[in-house]
Amino acid sequence: MNRNNPDQPASTELEIIEIQTGLDPGTTIIWLHGLGADGHDFVPVADQLELPANAAFRFVFPHAPLRSITINNGMVMRGWYDIRNIPLEADETGRADRPGLEQSCGIVRDLIAQENRRGIAADHIFLAGFSQGGAVALFSGLRFPCALAGIIALSAYLPDPDSIEAERSARNRATPIFMGHGNQDPVIPVGAGRHSYRTLAEAGYNVNWHTYDMPHSVHPEEIRDIARFIRKHSGT
Repeated sequence: MNRNNPDQPASTELEIIEIQTGLDPGTTIIWLHGLGADGHDFVPVADQLELPANAAFRFVFPHAPLRSITINNGMVMRGWYDIRNIPLEADETGRADRPGLEQSCGIVRDLIAQENRRGIAADHIFLAGFSQGGAVALFSGLRFPCALAGIIALSAYLPDPDSIEAERSARNRATPIFMGHGNQDPVIPVGAGRHSYRTLAEAGYNVNWHTYDMPHSVHPEEIRDIARFIRKHSGT
């Protein structure tokens, strides 16, 4: 596996890590980290997924911008949007920081455009993310104007669910969505994730829900399920 251009800016402001599993990738996976982490956090997943050797994939791991986070006493850290309160109940998904979400949605669109310029069509691009990154993957993917290969949201929830009916893109109505969550998650309770899953399912999305015996983390079984999801929807 080759690492290309570590921390190479995708724009003048965004730093990313890129990994390619072979020459001339035909599929890109944009992976968004959680609050307070950075792009390095999920770099090991590129190996752990054990994707087919006869197909090349490009992984893009961006670093979120630095911003003040309300729930952490205003501390400045890497985050895709501000969090004012953690979702505590199944029907409570937090008060959305729309400006932050929209900024990060713009970042995702820029990353997709960069892949388009390198010859990867939108329907060969997966958006993936953990926790806050998973929320941005859902928020951005459902609004993206071209059909994507898939959306992967881990230990996450759908932010600002009331806006999805008016803002969603018809071209991503059939896009497959993988949602995975730990049944012992103390940060984003499994009920919040399940409520988001039900919201999406009731809206007609092709969403699959998986739970694992884990806290706010990633489980080996979950990695295997994600690998199957990517293989199925990338045609490899």
